[in-house]
Amino acid sequence: MYTEAVLSLGGNKGNREFLLAQAVEALRDQFGVTKLSDIYETGAWGGVAQGNFLNQIAVILTEKNPEEVLRIIQAIEKNLGRKRDEHWGDRTMDIDILYFGDRILDTDQLKVPHPFLAKRKFVLVPLASLLPEKKHPITYKSSIEMLAECEDESEVSVYVK
Repeated sequence: MYTEAVLSLGGNKGNREFLLAQAVEALRDQFGVTKLSDIYETGAWGGVAQGNFLNQIAVILTEKNPEEVLRIIQAIEKNLGRKRDEHWGDRTMDIDILYFGDRILDTDQLKVPHPFLAKRKFVLVPLASLLPEKKHPITYKSSIEMLAECEDESEVSVYVK
């Protein structure tokens, strides 16, 4: 049985556009990518990273369990030069699982839906554009509702090459 998972991709180090494209290609190799948002450029979030990020939302279909998906996306990050030196620091690629079907998970390794989902405009803007009516399985709010209520004042704009 296939599960639809929603992933957030982003990075601010190196050739951001190339690395984002490589991440999407790696996801296509591992899973079925069914939807892809526009690419958005945003300022750093969390007060540690320096350069602007490129962010994108990808929807995949998978027969794998959430932990297997996590291992695969962490391997993709590592292959694209990700180093986990500093929490919320600069990075070549970060891939987060936002949703995994309607499942709710809270383990040491994985929390789904992503715990900061509703607090981050760099996630909510592309999510609301791609899946406006997608409901959060805990709050039952749609992507558009969460974006309207989000207190993050970061600038998020469609990336223009």
